[in-house]
Amino acid sequence: MNLTPCVYPLIPITVSYFGGQAARGGEGQGRLVVHGLCYMLGLAATNSVLGVVASLTGGLMGSMLQNPIVLIFVAAVLVSFATSLFGLWEMRLPSGLTQAAAKSYTGYFGSLFMGLTLGIVAAPCIGPFVLGLLTWVASMGSPWLGFLIFFTLSLGLGLPLFLLAMFSGQMEKLPRSGGWMIWVRKLMGWILVGMAAHFIRPLLPGQWGMITLALVALAAGLHLGWIDKSQAGFRAFPWLKGGAGVTCLVLSTFLITSWAMQGPGVTWVPYSEEVLKEAQNTQKPVIIDFYATWCTPCRELEEVTFHDASVVKQADSDFVMVEVDVTKGGNPVHERLLEQYEVKGVPTIVFLDASGQERRDLRLVDFLSADQFMSRMTELKKGGK
Repeated sequence: MNLTPCVYPLIPITVSYFGGQAARGGEGQGRLVVHGLCYMLGLAATNSVLGVVASLTGGLMGSMLQNPIVLIFVAAVLVSFATSLFGLWEMRLPSGLTQAAAKSYTGYFGSLFMGLTLGIVAAPCIGPFVLGLLTWVASMGSPWLGFLIFFTLSLGLGLPLFLLAMFSGQMEKLPRSGGWMIWVRKLMGWILVGMAAHFIRPLLPGQWGMITLALVALAAGLHLGWIDKSQAGFRAFPWLKGGAGVTCLVLSTFLITSWAMQGPGVTWVPYSEEVLKEAQNTQKPVIIDFYATWCTPCRELEEVTFHDASVVKQADSDFVMVEVDVTKGGNPVHERLLEQYEVKGVPTIVFLDASGQERRDLRLVDFLSADQFMSRMTELKKGGK
């Protein structure tokens, strides 16, 4: 984001401001450090509050994401923000708000104010990306992750400026502004398109979700690496473009190869009382998977853990694998099971021993690697409490 046309020109202005504040105080480098910290604190305060507020809507967002219409709407919003970064339209804030944010204040409050308002000044370039990131954070529903993600974003924006202020003599080595910053905006646009593809994956049949992500990576690589004609005044830029293009092509190839080489997965049977009774009669332990197609960890479990050859072999030979699909909700049988097993969210995987009793110590409520899942299967077969 620091390399976009709205933020990059502010770097020398910001660094000069820090230097002037330190010189005015007559205390040199020490005051410069404090000004830099105030600046990053302002950035962190603004962005982290946004992240926490967005994530607090997560409970509502999570239930809404059961609706295909909502998934399509969110993906459309992300793509529309991406088109802004591609240059099809420009995000503009009211001039009064922009002018207020551009005011200069002295002292430590001035540095804090610059950090607090950087997002307003740079909104035409970074606004679409930040709004897209807010949409993604809201879908996660974790205030802690929301804070952490946007706090990290603040460090990414503020730390380079802080370091440049500390070593302001190196400013002349920075590349000059130019068309290469438009290329950086387009790079962020493709990231939003990839996020949109991630949101609509649950609506696509079979492995089309993986194929869609691969196609997005392929298109991004061709566009960023070779189709886009942005130029720069420094020699490394063609290598940067080529490297980004090759990276995207490698990612696309990896996704397609992973899909093509994926072996058979675990064979699941729908829940029924008869299935559980038959399992008790044959003295087989039962694994019940409560999942939903809109649940990201559920998809990770299905695509990674439940397609691992060792897990598949063990499941087919020694276990009864039962699934409960709560994607749409409203099924009275499923509602009863959710209450019976005290399922608070998905994924939730319940392990029943050969006698039909749950091993609560083995319950799983998040993604788990194949090796760790195998350990739980082995522990369940022992039948101990």
